[in-house]
Amino acid sequence: MSRLHSGRKGSSASKKPLLAPAPAWIQYKPEEIEALVVKLAKQDYNAAKIGMVLRDSYGIPDVRKITGKKITAILVKNKLAPQAPEDIQALLRRAIQAKKHLDQNKKDMVTKRGLHLIESKIRRLSKYYKSEGVLPENWTYKLVG
Repeated sequence: MSRLHSGRKGSSASKKPLLAPAPAWIQYKPEEIEALVVKLAKQDYNAAKIGMVLRDSYGIPDVRKITGKKITAILVKNKLAPQAPEDIQALLRRAIQAKKHLDQNKKDMVTKRGLHLIESKIRRLSKYYKSEGVLPENWTYKLVG
């Protein structure tokens, strides 16, 4: 798989097994894990952070294998999911940081190109999420400033 905004090829990484069953050594029941996800979401953790906390603090390697649902599906079921998807929110934060940096350093052309690439990813993702119905059709990206 190649990188999105470079001429290089991507590096391979380890992948999770496709059909591996849930480990037998896990002591939590699916209902308990869902309650933990809801509790962590109420503490303002996003889905990725919830997964890391469950893995590191509770010893739960994969929520989906045990409960049969992804963390975001559990959040949607309990009406705790964010309005915009997590990846677009992360890109928006990066764009704001790059814009702040460019306001202070007007001649930084590397950051200017980086901002263009970030905005391109935001536009491409928003187009996809609008077609999937995750974002409303009237949602637009506009960096204020």
